[in-house]
Amino acid sequence: MSTISIIGAGDMATAAAARIAKAGHTVEILSRDPAKARALADKLSAGAITGTYATAPTGDIVILAVPYGSAAAVVADYGDALDGKVIIDITNPVAPDLSGLVTPHGSSGAQEIAKGLPATAHVVKAFNAVFGHVLAKNGRLDAFIAADDAEAKARVSTFIESLGLRPLDVGGLHMASTLEALGLIADLRMSDSFAGRLAGTGRVRKCGVVRRRS
Repeated sequence: MSTISIIGAGDMATAAAARIAKAGHTVEILSRDPAKARALADKLSAGAITGTYATAPTGDIVILAVPYGSAAAVVADYGDALDGKVIIDITNPVAPDLSGLVTPHGSSGAQEIAKGLPATAHVVKAFNAVFGHVLAKNGRLDAFIAADDAEAKARVSTFIESLGLRPLDVGGLHMASTLEALGLIADLRMSDSFAGRLAGTGRVRKCGVVRRRS
């Protein structure tokens, strides 16, 4: 197994890290807050480690598990330290009020993140439509992926399979916008305001899924 680096220490990072560690990979946690990184690593298996924020991650695959609004700043902090890395972008670039996506027309969060990365780093969109508490369970889920670089996509597909998930290739990185729209729909469905709007229609059904958080 390999080392997988995760930038972030929030709910989604925690869920992903737990599943990755259980699959036998070494997990490296990186966070602006070293105490949070250490606390998360301590929750995982003995193979979990922490790294120094904004320095080169140990893993060749790096999961960007921060809110989309912070992603550009995080990428800028790392700069050339992400040279040659495969970056899994799990963010959803949704407006705070869930009124839509905040990305420029014709682009996606993943494509915007890619603009700030070294030319030799490759972005793969994945996991953005999977809720953390669902990922934490051991079910065999579908995981949509989108990327331009065939080798990066193949490596992420193999990694996803190692977690007991089914990778589903939806095409190039331009398809990230479709996956992000799917993430928005999932967030909308789980939001209290959306449930309230449906309440008068009689179409609300009890659901155990909660809104996904990075």
